[in-house]
Amino acid sequence: MKVKIYILKTCDTCRKAVKWLRDNNIPFEEIPIRERPPTLAELQLALKSANGDIRKRFNTSGQDYRALNLKDTLPSMPEAEALALLASNGNLIKRPFLIKGDLALAGFDPQKWSESLI
Repeated sequence: MKVKIYILKTCDTCRKAVKWLRDNNIPFEEIPIRERPPTLAELQLALKSANGDIRKRFNTSGQDYRALNLKDTLPSMPEAEALALLASNGNLIKRPFLIKGDLALAGFDPQKWSESLI
């Protein structure tokens, strides 16, 4: 099964993740996260992979996160609303965001990626 990786071209961490996939001969499809954010189903899978901690799937250092005051509102936000917000705005999603089957990884951790993908 081919890996789907949602990235932002100007993101250094995304570039490192793509290089790592290439170096490890892992076939993948690059998807621009701003133009085509992950689907609601993919985000639900990501939430499950994060043991239900929705905050781990948000780009908490991003401008959109700060502009929407999510630091204060996210803790009381219903899960469905938070997932819909992520699905509508790729800037809010921690990246790179990788999907392979029932596996979802957010952020690039070479050791974790090796354990999960190789």
